[in-house]
Amino acid sequence: MSEVIRGLSFVHEWQVIEPILVPFLVRCGMAALCGGIIGLERELKQKPAGLRTNIMICVGAAMYMAIGMLVAREGATGVDPTRIAAQVVSGIGFLGAGCIIQQGAHITGLTSAATIWVVAAIGLIAGAGFPLLALIAALMVLATLVVLAPIEERLFHPSHSDDFHNGQKK
Repeated sequence: MSEVIRGLSFVHEWQVIEPILVPFLVRCGMAALCGGIIGLERELKQKPAGLRTNIMICVGAAMYMAIGMLVAREGATGVDPTRIAAQVVSGIGFLGAGCIIQQGAHITGLTSAATIWVVAAIGLIAGAGFPLLALIAALMVLATLVVLAPIEERLFHPSHSDDFHNGQKK
Protein backbone atom coordinates (compact mmCIF):
# COMPACT_ATOMS: atom_id res chain seq x y z
CA MET A 1 0.00 0.00 0.00
CA SER A 2 2.90 2.39 0.68
CA GLU A 3 4.00 2.15 -2.99
CA VAL A 4 0.50 3.25 -4.01
CA ILE A 5 0.61 6.21 -1.64
CA ARG A 6 4.06 7.26 -2.87
CA GLY A 7 2.88 7.07 -6.50
CA LEU A 8 -0.06 9.45 -6.07
CA SER A 9 0.25 12.96 -7.41
CA PHE A 10 -1.28 15.90 -5.56
CA VAL A 11 -4.10 16.13 -8.11
CA HIS A 12 -4.85 12.45 -7.76
CA GLU A 13 -4.69 12.74 -3.98
CA TRP A 14 -7.28 15.54 -4.08
CA GLN A 15 -9.56 13.37 -6.22
CA VAL A 16 -9.32 10.63 -3.61
CA ILE A 17 -9.72 12.98 -0.63
CA GLU A 18 -12.52 15.18 -1.99
CA PRO A 19 -15.40 12.69 -1.50
CA ILE A 20 -14.36 11.91 2.08
CA LEU A 21 -13.42 15.44 3.14
CA VAL A 22 -16.90 16.66 4.07
CA PRO A 23 -17.80 13.56 6.12
CA PHE A 24 -14.41 13.79 7.87
CA LEU A 25 -14.95 17.47 8.67
CA VAL A 26 -18.49 16.79 9.93
CA ARG A 27 -17.25 14.00 12.20
CA CYS A 28 -14.33 15.98 13.59
CA GLY A 29 -16.37 19.18 13.77
CA MET A 30 -19.07 17.46 15.80
CA ALA A 31 -16.40 15.98 18.04
CA ALA A 32 -14.99 19.48 18.61
CA LEU A 33 -18.45 20.78 19.44
CA CYS A 34 -19.17 17.92 21.83
CA GLY A 35 -15.79 18.18 23.53
CA GLY A 36 -16.27 21.95 23.74
CA ILE A 37 -19.68 21.68 25.38
CA ILE A 38 -18.34 19.41 28.09
CA GLY A 39 -15.02 21.24 28.34
CA LEU A 40 -16.76 24.57 28.86
CA GLU A 41 -18.65 23.17 31.84
CA ARG A 42 -15.39 21.83 33.31
CA GLU A 43 -13.64 25.14 32.62
CA LEU A 44 -16.39 27.13 34.35
CA LYS A 45 -15.99 24.88 37.40
CA GLN A 46 -12.21 25.47 37.22
CA LYS A 47 -11.39 21.77 36.87
CA PRO A 48 -8.01 20.56 35.59
CA ALA A 49 -9.28 19.18 32.27
CA GLY A 50 -11.08 22.13 30.72
CA LEU A 51 -12.16 23.43 27.35
CA ARG A 52 -9.10 22.83 25.19
CA THR A 53 -8.27 19.49 26.79
CA ASN A 54 -11.73 18.06 26.21
CA ILE A 55 -11.87 19.34 22.64
CA MET A 56 -8.47 17.84 21.85
CA ILE A 57 -9.37 14.48 23.38
CA CYS A 58 -12.70 14.30 21.56
CA VAL A 59 -11.31 15.39 18.18
CA GLY A 60 -8.28 13.13 18.53
CA ALA A 61 -10.44 10.09 19.24
CA ALA A 62 -12.68 11.00 16.29
CA MET A 63 -9.68 11.31 13.99
CA TYR A 64 -8.26 7.95 15.04
CA MET A 65 -11.61 6.26 14.51
CA ALA A 66 -12.34 8.01 11.21
CA ILE A 67 -8.95 7.22 9.70
CA GLY A 68 -9.22 3.62 10.87
CA MET A 69 -12.59 3.28 9.20
CA LEU A 70 -11.36 4.94 6.01
CA VAL A 71 -8.32 2.70 5.74
CA ALA A 72 -10.44 -0.39 6.47
CA ARG A 73 -12.96 0.74 3.84
CA GLU A 74 -10.19 0.93 1.27
CA GLY A 75 -9.55 -2.78 1.86
CA ALA A 76 -6.23 -2.58 3.67
CA THR A 77 -5.41 -5.91 5.26
CA GLY A 78 -4.94 -6.11 9.00
CA VAL A 79 -6.82 -2.88 9.75
CA ASP A 80 -9.61 -3.20 12.29
CA PRO A 81 -11.27 0.03 13.48
CA THR A 82 -12.42 -1.69 16.68
CA ARG A 83 -8.78 -2.33 17.58
CA ILE A 84 -8.05 1.35 17.06
CA ALA A 85 -10.96 2.24 19.34
CA ALA A 86 -9.66 -0.18 21.97
CA GLN A 87 -6.25 1.48 21.87
CA VAL A 88 -7.85 4.91 22.32
CA VAL A 89 -9.68 3.59 25.39
CA SER A 90 -6.46 2.15 26.82
CA GLY A 91 -4.41 5.23 26.10
CA ILE A 92 -6.95 7.66 27.48
CA GLY A 93 -6.91 5.77 30.77
CA PHE A 94 -3.36 6.97 31.37
CA LEU A 95 -4.36 10.57 30.72
CA GLY A 96 -7.33 10.29 33.07
CA ALA A 97 -5.20 8.70 35.76
CA GLY A 98 -3.10 11.85 35.81
CA CYS A 99 -6.13 13.81 37.04
CA ILE A 100 -6.64 11.66 40.12
CA ILE A 101 -4.94 12.94 43.25
CA GLN A 102 -4.98 11.27 46.65
CA GLN A 103 -4.31 13.32 49.76
CA GLY A 104 -4.64 11.03 52.76
CA ALA A 105 -8.16 9.63 52.75
CA HIS A 106 -9.37 12.34 50.33
CA ILE A 107 -9.36 11.61 46.58
CA THR A 108 -9.98 14.29 43.97
CA GLY A 109 -10.15 14.27 40.20
CA LEU A 110 -12.31 11.20 39.70
CA THR A 111 -14.99 13.15 37.85
CA SER A 112 -12.36 14.82 35.67
CA ALA A 113 -10.85 11.41 34.88
CA ALA A 114 -14.27 9.99 34.07
CA THR A 115 -15.04 13.01 31.91
CA ILE A 116 -11.84 12.48 29.92
CA TRP A 117 -12.78 8.84 29.43
CA VAL A 118 -16.33 9.57 28.28
CA VAL A 119 -15.23 12.45 26.00
CA ALA A 120 -12.93 10.01 24.20
CA ALA A 121 -15.89 7.66 23.75
CA ILE A 122 -17.95 10.52 22.32
CA GLY A 123 -15.12 11.24 19.88
CA LEU A 124 -15.09 7.59 18.82
CA ILE A 125 -18.84 7.75 18.19
CA ALA A 126 -18.46 10.87 16.05
CA GLY A 127 -15.46 9.43 14.21
CA ALA A 128 -17.36 6.22 13.49
CA GLY A 129 -19.90 8.26 11.55
CA PHE A 130 -22.61 8.90 14.11
CA PRO A 131 -22.32 12.64 14.84
CA LEU A 132 -25.92 12.98 16.03
CA LEU A 133 -25.42 10.17 18.55
CA ALA A 134 -22.23 11.90 19.69
CA LEU A 135 -24.16 15.12 20.30
CA ILE A 136 -26.86 13.25 22.23
CA ALA A 137 -24.18 11.56 24.34
CA ALA A 138 -22.46 14.90 25.00
CA LEU A 139 -25.74 16.44 26.13
CA MET A 140 -26.32 13.48 28.45
CA VAL A 141 -22.87 13.95 29.96
CA LEU A 142 -23.42 17.69 30.30
CA ALA A 143 -26.76 17.08 32.04
CA THR A 144 -25.07 14.63 34.39
CA LEU A 145 -22.35 17.14 35.29
CA VAL A 146 -24.67 20.14 35.67
CA VAL A 147 -27.88 18.69 37.08
CA LEU A 148 -26.45 16.10 39.42
CA ALA A 149 -23.74 18.28 41.02
CA PRO A 150 -26.10 20.21 43.33
CA ILE A 151 -28.14 17.09 44.04
CA GLU A 152 -25.02 15.14 44.95
CA GLU A 153 -23.82 18.01 47.13
CA ARG A 154 -27.14 18.21 48.99
CA LEU A 155 -27.58 14.45 49.47
CA PHE A 156 -24.05 13.28 50.16
CA HIS A 157 -22.29 16.35 51.55
CA PRO A 158 -24.93 18.13 53.63
CA SER A 159 -22.32 19.93 55.74
CA HIS A 160 -21.03 21.64 52.57
CA SER A 161 -24.51 22.24 51.20
CA ASP A 162 -24.97 25.66 52.82
CA ASP A 163 -21.56 26.81 51.59
CA PHE A 164 -22.32 25.43 48.10
CA HIS A 165 -25.57 27.38 47.79
CA ASN A 166 -24.09 30.59 49.20
CA GLY A 167 -21.49 30.55 46.44
CA GLN A 168 -18.62 29.63 48.76
CA LYS A 169 -16.29 26.70 48.38
CA LYS A 170 -14.50 25.05 51.25
